[in-house]
Amino acid sequence: MGARLTAAHGIAAQVIAADLADRDAPERIVAELARRAIEIEFLVNNAGFGTSGPFAESDLGRELDLVQVNIAALVHLTGLILPGMIARGSGRILNLGSTAGFQPGPFMAVYYASKAFVNSFTEALAFELAGSGVTATVSCPGATATEFSKVAGTARSRLFQAGAMQASQVAAHAYRAMLAGKSLVIPGARNKMSVQIQRISPRSVVRRVAARMNKNGN
Repeated sequence: MGARLTAAHGIAAQVIAADLADRDAPERIVAELARRAIEIEFLVNNAGFGTSGPFAESDLGRELDLVQVNIAALVHLTGLILPGMIARGSGRILNLGSTAGFQPGPFMAVYYASKAFVNSFTEALAFELAGSGVTATVSCPGATATEFSKVAGTARSRLFQAGAMQASQVAAHAYRAMLAGKSLVIPGARNKMSVQIQRISPRSVVRRVAARMNKNGN
């Protein structure tokens, strides 16, 4: 990967492979960064995956891995790298949340809850960092055309059958928002409208709609 990026873009790229389902991985990553004398100016917490189906019937180990990757590793890496940014008075953090984080998600309960954490954590962090020279941004896309739906088992769900944004569009929107120091952004007009509708709809309706959109893929 590093060699391909260097060849394609003429940049210096280094790769550190790690499985973020391993709770010790963030410590090892940061130790390796120190060994290579690499300072992180931009931290992008993009790793994550989803699961689908009734929680009571799910693989509990897989659900706990989801919490580890989507939440714990994100907090761990941020906690290890942020102090250095603050000391330098410079740095940007970009976390990938989701429109899922604005609602409960029956049949994807743990995934939706994990993104609610990411959304909330990042907004709070952004407020705390005001004036420090460091910013925190959370990008909240909806369905996006990546391998996510295949891994989560939702490729045939109503949510993804209704259409998905291209990953390149989501990435470009998030990058611009990070550079601008925005706290929370939602790419795509349809995603923005969906979140606004959720805010004014009864929660019982929000739950039923989310369940209908998710369950069809199971």
